[in-house]
Amino acid sequence: MSCDDNFLKTLPQGVVSDYSLSNEDGINSLLIGAYSFVDGSNGTNEQSYYGSVSNWIWGSVASDDATMGGTLYNVSQILPVECFQTQPVYYSIEDKWSICYEGIARCNIVLKMLAKTERISDQYIRTAKAQALFLRAWQHFELKRVFNNIPYITEDVENPGKVINTVNTWPFIEKDLQYAAANLPETQSEVGCATKYAAMAVLARVYLFQKKWTEAAALLDQIIQSGRYSLMTDFHDNYRIPTRNNAESIFEIQYSVNDGSPGSGNAGWGDAMNFPVDIDGLETCCGFHQPTQNLVNAFKVDPDGLPLLETYNDVNLRNDQDIKSGDLFIPFTDTVDPRLDWTVGRRGIPFLDWPVMRGQDWIREQQSMGPYLYKKNMFYKSEKYIYSTTSGWASGVNANNYRAYRYAHILLWRAECAVEMNDLAMALNYVNMIRIRARDGKRVMGLCTTYNLPDGVVPVVDYNQPAANYNVQPYPSFPDQEYARKAVRMELRLEFAMEGHRFFDLVRWGIAEETMNTYIEKDKLFRPLYRSVTPVVFVKGKNEYWPIPKSAIDAQGKEILIQNPGY
Repeated sequence: MSCDDNFLKTLPQGVVSDYSLSNEDGINSLLIGAYSFVDGSNGTNEQSYYGSVSNWIWGSVASDDATMGGTLYNVSQILPVECFQTQPVYYSIEDKWSICYEGIARCNIVLKMLAKTERISDQYIRTAKAQALFLRAWQHFELKRVFNNIPYITEDVENPGKVINTVNTWPFIEKDLQYAAANLPETQSEVGCATKYAAMAVLARVYLFQKKWTEAAALLDQIIQSGRYSLMTDFHDNYRIPTRNNAESIFEIQYSVNDGSPGSGNAGWGDAMNFPVDIDGLETCCGFHQPTQNLVNAFKVDPDGLPLLETYNDVNLRNDQDIKSGDLFIPFTDTVDPRLDWTVGRRGIPFLDWPVMRGQDWIREQQSMGPYLYKKNMFYKSEKYIYSTTSGWASGVNANNYRAYRYAHILLWRAECAVEMNDLAMALNYVNMIRIRARDGKRVMGLCTTYNLPDGVVPVVDYNQPAANYNVQPYPSFPDQEYARKAVRMELRLEFAMEGHRFFDLVRWGIAEETMNTYIEKDKLFRPLYRSVTPVVFVKGKNEYWPIPKSAIDAQGKEILIQNPGY
């Protein structure tokens, strides 16, 4: 008697064979690995901040929407983004670059495995391939917006380190998304998985970046006409944990807490620092990503409830900059769009169901970063330790999903296309759908009549009255194309403020230089950050994009990766 030769084929322990992955369970495991990088976070270190899917650094802090917040020299590589002084050697850009390319590598592993297997149905292969291509396009689109000149890595590339970054990558992104849109189902049984309409929404946005108005409009019309989506009654429902994945949601990044992962690593760690430092003894961290005075001014309205498209930033909305919490501050009487106080935490206004925001005491470094707090990603006090983490140092992370694509995006992008195609009636209709929702939805309630708010004082608040003077009304008409264009762009800012879109919009509209330099000059009068010895200025032809990481160029060669202009 003797043994057969099977023992010669035994795999080392801990090694997964291609054969063991060439089935639905194996492919699903690989897809989960690819999906895990869509939030731009590995849940363990600062790479999460710079890679965050919310793009709060690259899309908000780089724009006129937000300051870095926190303190000047805490997490020091965020400040150069705000001041347009980022260098190719900074780990901030290395982290954004590497996290996206790791996600791309995982997508390509899925695609390679699908090509090898013969044990799965054709229908499953098409759907799995469509998801992998969606995710691969997603990651390249992230890179494209931040770095512009990038190598597009596919599963057929033998040596990714030899792919040059001087080829136009828009067609590759489009091709992947077109396949995804054609082969993904309209709905998914597992929440968070990409659908046909998610792929169409991302593809439409890709077309917007290239000013392909007709192509974008066709996709957006299909989403609208599908009847699958509708605006929620209340604007704030898009930022509440109990109303995740609602009728307005097209693609959300799913967050969970207390699920067994260390420190709730699946709870949006990329935004872990963007919570008030201390409210009601909560000890959240770390006060980053603060709204600017410019953004707050944008929510002012005229007597007819319409935005001040040209003059909103001429005079600042009343604020408590450089006023201590215990000192007298008479509340503002200005009339504002009610979306302001669902977006921004400001003195004298209830902070969800937490106490009234007390001003300077809630801000880590008010003089440098301004008097406001980010609000959209915050959990309610009643949800503490239910929907917020019970472990880990980042006590603010919670289960409030990031709504990457929702129906309001679709309507306003379709309005933008309509303006550029000179269909002002259609643009007016879609913009007003958003404004009517803002008009008819809930207001922040709680009129505070205590004007000194030191620690320990219990303010007098009438929760039967609105917290401020609110008014928002639909436009009666768009008199001309330029007026309509400004109205649509303003509506995109108001609806999605602090959600990481603003800087990318300014760049694709071609108005980044004018907008940012005007903002910087005015903001110098409000806070001292931009009054440095080295003048802060946006340079056209350079600052629209960030430098290619020097580490990547050194590893791959200057003939492979060409540095962006100006760096």
